[in-house]
Amino acid sequence: MSFDIDPAAVEISYLECVAKRETNILPLLVDLTNPSPGIGWQSEERTSLLERGPADAVLALALVHHLAISNNVPLEKIARFLSGICSNWLIIELVPKTDTQVRRLLSTREDVFPDYTQAAFEHEFGKHFAVRTSIRVRESERALYLMQRIA
Repeated sequence: MSFDIDPAAVEISYLECVAKRETNILPLLVDLTNPSPGIGWQSEERTSLLERGPADAVLALALVHHLAISNNVPLEKIARFLSGICSNWLIIELVPKTDTQVRRLLSTREDVFPDYTQAAFEHEFGKHFAVRTSIRVRESERALYLMQRIA
């Protein structure tokens, strides 16, 4: 399963899956801050987003800063949520405040996010995951982490 809040990104993913005959990826349009609940008869006909997992591996690119900065979700809650939908591996991108995309998000609001730092990110995710490796994204200050869920 893959999901994004951007309909164009989901469409691109879907078309690529069709072209490559991928049958193990289901692109979905989902707002993680307001995911679909279980619906249908007794709310059991179609399961909620969380009931569809956990996935063995989760890829979370360009996600954390949107949840933290745009939607005021603390890093601790993001880490806990991802540990709940991920049974083993997490590949996650940290986009720092110095990045142009985060600066754009903060341009229209007061920066009330003193805890949005690499140290806080690693601390909160370290409660649920062991960092196996991390690398800087070329020509940026972004970092990619490979983490393994702590049992």
